[in-house]
Amino acid sequence: MYFTRLCKITFICHGATIYSEEGRFSDAENYPPLSELGVEEMNTMTNYLKARGVKNDVIYCSPSVRTVQSAMMVAKLFKQDYVVIDELKTRECGSWNGKTFSQLLEKSPEGFTQIIEHPAQKTVAGGESSVEFIARVKKVIDDIVAKNTGNRVIVVTYPDVIQAAICASLDIPADKLPKIFIRTGSATQISYYEHWASLVYSDHVPL
Repeated sequence: MYFTRLCKITFICHGATIYSEEGRFSDAENYPPLSELGVEEMNTMTNYLKARGVKNDVIYCSPSVRTVQSAMMVAKLFKQDYVVIDELKTRECGSWNGKTFSQLLEKSPEGFTQIIEHPAQKTVAGGESSVEFIARVKKVIDDIVAKNTGNRVIVVTYPDVIQAAICASLDIPADKLPKIFIRTGSATQISYYEHWASLVYSDHVPL
């Protein structure tokens, strides 16, 4: 079983929104929707999946307008339904919600330093710690793998959830989570085995 793959998951990051284009934090589920760029990114992604002849058995997605819109486009390609997983929400950002990276770097640079130096502590904004967030995501992904032995799975989700999934699968320390770069409209694939996992590719943006 050491080299027998249990499950292959292709993580697809949702398309761009006005918040992602402006570099804003957001843990809201009802806003913002995909921007014109986001729709274009997801069209490019579905064309890529179709051209590669990607096979799939089940589609899951995170619970927000932007992830559901993206999942609908992927589901249309495969002529399948999708399942929303409420627990696979983005990282709670507390009082940073709606603010840009540049605003926070100017007014609260110590907040970013704390995330790196103290990943087990809640953020200065009252959001989830990196350790808490990775553990939450790992629990959901472990459940998906357990339910889909032998399946090829697509999970449409957020950049930070994909970061957390990579950390959890490769045992990367929580303080390194912010250093993993995931763009909107990108694909990341992880193969899961009984006692380990393999990152096949990360942050692939089709042209």
